Amino acid sequence: MHNRKLYMEHIKPFINKPVVKVITGLRRVGKSYFMRLIIKYLQQQNINDQQIIYLDMESIDFDFIRTYQQLHDYIKNQPNLAPGRKIYLFIDEVQKIDGWEKCIASYLGDGNYDIYLTGSNASMLSSKFASLLSGRYIEFPIYSLSFSEFLDFMGKKETDSLSQFPLYLQFGGFPALSHFNLNKEIVYQYISAIYDTILLKDIVKRYRVRNITLLENITKYSFDNIGNIFSAKKISDYLKSQKISVGVETVQNYLSYLCSTFALHKVQRYDIKGKRLLELHEKYYLGDIGLRHALFGYREAGIAGMLENLIFLELKRRGYNISIGKYGTKEIDFIATTADDKIYIQVCYLLSSEQTIEREFSPLLAIRDNYPKYVLSMDTIFGSDYAGIKRFNLIDFLLQPL
Repeated sequence: MHNRKLYMEHIKPFINKPVVKVITGLRRVGKSYFMRLIIKYLQQQNINDQQIIYLDMESIDFDFIRTYQQLHDYIKNQPNLAPGRKIYLFIDEVQKIDGWEKCIASYLGDGNYDIYLTGSNASMLSSKFASLLSGRYIEFPIYSLSFSEFLDFMGKKETDSLSQFPLYLQFGGFPALSHFNLNKEIVYQYISAIYDTILLKDIVKRYRVRNITLLENITKYSFDNIGNIFSAKKISDYLKSQKISVGVETVQNYLSYLCSTFALHKVQRYDIKGKRLLELHEKYYLGDIGLRHALFGYREAGIAGMLENLIFLELKRRGYNISIGKYGTKEIDFIATTADDKIYIQVCYLLSSEQTIEREFSPLLAIRDNYPKYVLSMDTIFGSDYAGIKRFNLIDFLLQPL
């Protein structure tokens, strides 16, 4: 088993602690796999199988569990539980159980259960769940493979990074790609199936969407404009120009549905001078860039947005909160913050002209604080930093933590 070390290190301090561990993320990014890694770790810590209950709610074996009462009965009637010892409860895709939060709150209150849940929809952390378990759950987002993990899953080394990065850019980071030998036709067929499941099962069925064609059009527009600033009104105006009538509120709803599945991530703009978040003209990034290529095919013309998307996901993996920076009329691609850290990042394909250099560096030079500032590009020859701004090769940035 490939050890997704970053996530294991995040969750280890919370094992055997009285909080529910909620593992969230896009379909097929490895949440179930990560659960099995946790179980394997527990077994290495001499936790025996009689202390572990695992339910995969996508398996037909558990079709009989559809309510919280049925879940409770199943757990309580397990014949081989070790009496008087802590029980480790794992439920994969828990949102399929109606009222599951009642059962989980009860078991957490019991004090004898260490609980791990996965879900592919952000709405599982709803107000109902939050009110029942206020302050007693921790969310652990899982993302598709980082470039470093991609190399590991493909059996490659960092010395292979230059030859492997174009493949990562072309196919994305769904873990199962390692089984397909990166055959373009098979890979995109697989990712297309994930896309169809997200739209039809996680959105159309869940939110009772009637106009599937409209949903597809809004999805295609947003996927084709990753890294660009746009608004629901802009999408509405574009669709009207295509003779498709749709209101701004409907577009906003459909975008929120896509975000709830983690297929899209919404990033707001932050006015650095005014020190406030802006309500309009946000950006969206994909949960995995392979989704875009499965729809449109790989098009190098959009490489700038793709590179931004990769950096966005990498910053999220490293635990940063992200916003888009606005400084007067200038834009900073990412302001990434944690409780005790802040960095500014510009991403571009190549610093190929004085005009490009001016565009990428001048917004960072205008910011008068001492937080680190980076310009990332695919250029391979770097000299010293530029006026105190660090210049990084983008691949090196992905492979080397800050």
